[in-house]
Amino acid sequence: MKSLVLAEKPSVAKEIARVLGCNQKQKHYMEGPKHVVTWALGHLVTLAEPEDYDAKYKAWNLEDLPLLPERMKLKVIKETTPQFRAIQQLAQRSDLEQLIIATDAGREGELVARWIMELIRWRKPFVRLWISSQTDKAIRDGFASLKPGRNYDALFQSAVCRAEADWLIGLNLTRALTCKYNAQLAAGRVQTPTLAMLMNREKEIRSFQSKDYWLLKAQLPGFQAWWRSKQQPDGRWYDKEAADAMVQRLQKSKAVVAELKVSEKTEPQPLAYDLTELQRDANKKYGFSAKQTSNVLQKLYEQHKLVTYPRTDSRYLTSDMVSTLPARLESLTVQPYAPLVKPLLRKPLPVTKRIVDDSKVSDHHAIIPTEQAPLLHTLSADERKLYDLIVRRFIALFYPVFRYDETSVTVELGGERFYAKGRVTKDAGWKALYGQDTASTSSDNDQDEDNELDSQRQSLPALKLGETLREAQCSLEKRQTQPPARYTEAALLSVMEKNNLGTPATRADIIEKLLQTDTIERKMNTLQPTGKGAQLIELVAPTLRSPELTARWEQELERIAKGNGNMKTFLQGIREQATSMVREVKNSTTEYKPHNLTHSKCPECGKALQEIKGKRGKMLVCIDRECGYKRAGEPMLSNKRCAQCHKKMEIHTGKAGKYAQCRSCNVIEMLNDESRAGGKAAKRNSKQMIQQFSDNVNIGSSLGDALKAALNKQKED
Repeated sequence: MKSLVLAEKPSVAKEIARVLGCNQKQKHYMEGPKHVVTWALGHLVTLAEPEDYDAKYKAWNLEDLPLLPERMKLKVIKETTPQFRAIQQLAQRSDLEQLIIATDAGREGELVARWIMELIRWRKPFVRLWISSQTDKAIRDGFASLKPGRNYDALFQSAVCRAEADWLIGLNLTRALTCKYNAQLAAGRVQTPTLAMLMNREKEIRSFQSKDYWLLKAQLPGFQAWWRSKQQPDGRWYDKEAADAMVQRLQKSKAVVAELKVSEKTEPQPLAYDLTELQRDANKKYGFSAKQTSNVLQKLYEQHKLVTYPRTDSRYLTSDMVSTLPARLESLTVQPYAPLVKPLLRKPLPVTKRIVDDSKVSDHHAIIPTEQAPLLHTLSADERKLYDLIVRRFIALFYPVFRYDETSVTVELGGERFYAKGRVTKDAGWKALYGQDTASTSSDNDQDEDNELDSQRQSLPALKLGETLREAQCSLEKRQTQPPARYTEAALLSVMEKNNLGTPATRADIIEKLLQTDTIERKMNTLQPTGKGAQLIELVAPTLRSPELTARWEQELERIAKGNGNMKTFLQGIREQATSMVREVKNSTTEYKPHNLTHSKCPECGKALQEIKGKRGKMLVCIDRECGYKRAGEPMLSNKRCAQCHKKMEIHTGKAGKYAQCRSCNVIEMLNDESRAGGKAAKRNSKQMIQQFSDNVNIGSSLGDALKAALNKQKED
């Protein structure tokens, strides 16, 4: 008898089949002596659409809402039906005695498998493969210690609750808003409170009024000191005349070292990465979006097998991993990591509770390197950058703490007190791994210092208590109060995590969804609401704007996953909330005005056209949703320039993929990896394209074609 193995993706199935010796390859599965390995394509099964319950729901009508099916149905996703049918046929084989769930070891992976099992009516035993890396050793060890499938029933229930809650809240509110205001407006259980936080920050920025203030500085021999008092602990003067009077009073006063304190301080190693922390650092250092980090990380995990399971919310390791740590470090004895790792391998590793803590690991431990030696030359530039972050953070766990002496000096001048701080490094410890790259050396103890004076550290000369300092010169330094900063993606991830909005695995998708629906936009490295987003947040129910409500839902989902929550009670609460929120939309008297209207009129109904940003550039779309007219707008311009006229080229998408086209010369250049990379290869390709297509006649020019044909005919005659 054999086991049916269900993986989440073909690429993972291929690796599992290779390790298990399944060499008989078929279109939809691979078979070996003891296993038949097949795969999903992500989700093959999803929740049914409203029209699957009743055909009348295909049309969106406000009167039909809220839609609250007594029992949620499942359906096979149309595009993946052939693969589902193949699994269904395999399930009927009499020589298969059990199913091994080998989908991703997490909430969504469990949902992928269980929904498929439900629709194929799997009634035989099933077990669970639960692994944290895709190396051959991890796969073999995982199959040697398969877990009872029923151990993950609570995780499956949590996944079902999440999916049904998103359907009930998201679908009902999106339909309600769209019908009520005749515009494409989307709301959701997590995306709406995330948008609300961005909007609140935008309101703070717009209402902010900057003020001038002055800091009082004393220039002393070899260093500077800053004035503070109990009444003004931040040292700020908002009254310029009073500040000038203070400067005049202190001129020619003697400066005496009133207090001198030298203390040794330490800064511990930063914890290993979870997904959110890695997304934050990648955004800060490399400008990666959260989604980009997730995609690159998935390749490092699945394709290269160099890192452990990516979608984790833990920053700790488990005790059963301790014996594997030397092997993981041994695999890193390649340049540029060998000099950093070899000193650690000469003695026992300092494994402490800060690194290993079973009580702080739920489904998966922190993201660390696997035991597989990296072939760095095979990694793309982005993969190399992300892998470097993970490797250095992992190595840092076993390095000493950063030790330094901090000197605090208080100078008394004319009865007033001035303060200065200095720092001398005693042992760079783990910070030596990063050299001068201070952007990557922030530890978990780092905090934004509210007091700007405390952050003005400098090198201090040798000083003695009671010493009189000559040449004290006082002056004012003008500054301005600053509004709160707009959220970068790193900062938004932090505040989403703090407010328990979404999970590490879903936060990137939430941000991307807000971008795709044109409710927020990227400007440089920051995120801010669009005019559409600013209006949308006023149209939804106030309860949905609140991060607290969604946070409570997320906490309850976590309780359900751990077997402590009640699935039925949770979903009943969601249904009641959906009903209440739809009622509020129906009763609302707020108006919605599209923010992106153009002066163009719809040729079919005469109403105004609005400009929408799409994947293929800008589109002009009729504001009347029922009309549905749309046409291509102005194409997006790239930074790539035409090799002939050097003007910026337009970006288009065709059957062969994305390409750049010059409007003037009609030169075309495919935007494949090689051309994006630039260099000689890109120039050579560009030259070939020019020679092939231009020939001094525009591509697609019927006049040029006619002239060529005429010349050829004359030659023949």
